[in-house]
Amino acid sequence: MADSAIVVFGEVLFDRFSDGHQVLGGAPFNVAWHLQAFQQAPLFISRIGADTGGDQVVAAMSDWGLSQQALQRDQQHPTGAVQIEMVDAEPHYQILPEQAYDFIDVDALPVVSCGWLYHGSLALRQAQSRQALAKLRSQHAGKVLVDINLRAPWWDPEILDWLLDGADWLKLNQAELTALAIPGARLQDQLQTLLSHYSLTGIILTAGEQGARIYTLEGESFAVQPAARLAVVDSVGAGDAFTAVFLLGLLEGWSYSLSLQRAQQFASALVMRRGATVADKEFYAAFLKEWNQTKA
Repeated sequence: MADSAIVVFGEVLFDRFSDGHQVLGGAPFNVAWHLQAFQQAPLFISRIGADTGGDQVVAAMSDWGLSQQALQRDQQHPTGAVQIEMVDAEPHYQILPEQAYDFIDVDALPVVSCGWLYHGSLALRQAQSRQALAKLRSQHAGKVLVDINLRAPWWDPEILDWLLDGADWLKLNQAELTALAIPGARLQDQLQTLLSHYSLTGIILTAGEQGARIYTLEGESFAVQPAARLAVVDSVGAGDAFTAVFLLGLLEGWSYSLSLQRAQQFASALVMRRGATVADKEFYAAFLKEWNQTKA
């Protein structure tokens, strides 16, 4: 049995930019990477190809100290990749089909025991990975945070309904909320509909340069905004950075408002660097040092 405070399930892939630069990423992988740097030792469940890209994933995880216990290798499908073009400083994605993370093998899953399960929606576009997650969720007695990633045409309302049923927290951005077409003229009404329908504890709504908000089933609401005039270099992965620190707050028992502030602080620092992750432990150590000096 694999014991971890948090299990992260989903895609690992390479973000390939139009200038030829590529960065290892994928929302679940990014979240696991950050949590590892914040000393949480997550168990990351995914699948990579038996190719050069897969070798690079293994090397990066090994160097970072991320457990490879639940990392599968696929002899038929390539390690995941996404083509990214930046338009007016915003990323536009071309997500390639039939990638290794689409075929996570249910029979190769470890038996896990954890307090939190994090997963997205992109890796569930194929039935095989959905079957693997279904088994994982059926064995999980802890909390679930679902981070939806609605990239057309790779999502299905029925599958999304299944994902949110049984979730405790939902993370989405403003565009994804619009895509869901939830009834209600006001934002608060739309979110309350989601909270009530799925009996969610809370929703994290991110809005880029406008910051983020938390809404809870009990009617609480918290908001945060980034500092003015951030020197944004690359916004890819900012939402993942935000989610990772908010999860850290849930794991550490921080208040919602403090978790929100620290999540925004970390995401703001990340966008001033290129890439969705940072391979510099001192970058993370500075946040740990500051946060440990502040009582939650």
